[in-house]
Amino acid sequence: MKELSIGEKLVQAMKDPSTIETQESIVKAMELTKAYASSGSATHFSTVTKLFFDLFEMFETGKDPRTK
Repeated sequence: MKELSIGEKLVQAMKDPSTIETQESIVKAMELTKAYASSGSATHFSTVTKLFFDLFEMFETGKDPRTK
């Protein structure tokens, strides 16, 4: 079976919220992203979306997304 990319996992989790294995990553990423966005540090919406994706990737893989 083909390994799903992080983007594919995120899309699949959003389409089907019953996928338990990714829900914890989504919740953690959402909470941290929400705190960042409400802090006033975010100057552009694309920063917030990129942060969410990077955090989701980090929680799913356990790897630092900055090392790409």
